[in-house]
Amino acid sequence: MDQSLLDSLRVVALPTKTNFRGINLREVALFKGEYGWAEFSPFLEYKDAECAPWLACAIEAATQPRPHLFRSNVKVNGTIPALNGAAEITKIVELFPGVSSFKIKVGENLELDLARIQQVRSLRPDSAIRVDVNGAWSVDEATSFLQSAGEIEYIEQPCATVEELRELKKRTDVKIVGDEILRKAVDPFALDLNGAVDILMLKVQPLGGINRTHALINHHKLPVVVSSALESAIGIDYGLVLAGSIEKLEYGCGLATGFLLSQDVAHLPIKDGQMAISSPEPDFAGLEVSAERFEWWKNRIMRTAELL
Repeated sequence: MDQSLLDSLRVVALPTKTNFRGINLREVALFKGEYGWAEFSPFLEYKDAECAPWLACAIEAATQPRPHLFRSNVKVNGTIPALNGAAEITKIVELFPGVSSFKIKVGENLELDLARIQQVRSLRPDSAIRVDVNGAWSVDEATSFLQSAGEIEYIEQPCATVEELRELKKRTDVKIVGDEILRKAVDPFALDLNGAVDILMLKVQPLGGINRTHALINHHKLPVVVSSALESAIGIDYGLVLAGSIEKLEYGCGLATGFLLSQDVAHLPIKDGQMAISSPEPDFAGLEVSAERFEWWKNRIMRTAELL
């Protein structure tokens, strides 16, 4: 890793509007290269080996020219965390003006999951509903949910393994999306997803950058959705670049998660259900971490760089 990238390092802590994935404060590292600012933000619990593709992506973003774009504005979905209060759900839904679909986190309690879905449906009756399970269910649990949930556009990672997804696919006509099955694989190119997954969920950091993600698209030859990993505006914008560089993009993308942050380094607005690629310049005022946390991130980057 070039020393000049490390010399430009800034680390920020971004508070969230609600508990999301157990997170109330999202720390991210940013550095700048010839082609702009880049983000490195694997979650704190990740070991160095799992962080390696995230760093490869950040280095690519800082040092490589942007790919050819087929669009400069990307259709996005709203994202609803595993909330249960009607007032809180309403407040989150209102963060996403003009979107035509919502992805709802489910998987912990069937009754509460169904109530959450119904609340979103009542607020946005014309919006498609997607659900994200993060691999939490057995095949039988996923089947039971789908029989109770009404019309679902797609179900994301309902079960943990390819074998379970393949069995579930025999039982349902609802499209199945693969997320963790791809991005946590030791070798995502070696996966046989035939008969198991209808759509690939693509997150640019954990998949190692735009170039590698395009290689995965070409290899698996499945429809795709681009999503995010609760990144700052810098990481989100690079996800928008990925989405813009994919010629055939049928589904709205999960790239509006910045609206779940109460502070960010830049503002990326939603207009008519779409977000624009913008190469934002970060504003660090009041967001930078302590010297101790800065050193923690710097050391993490240096350790991870040795694995590339």
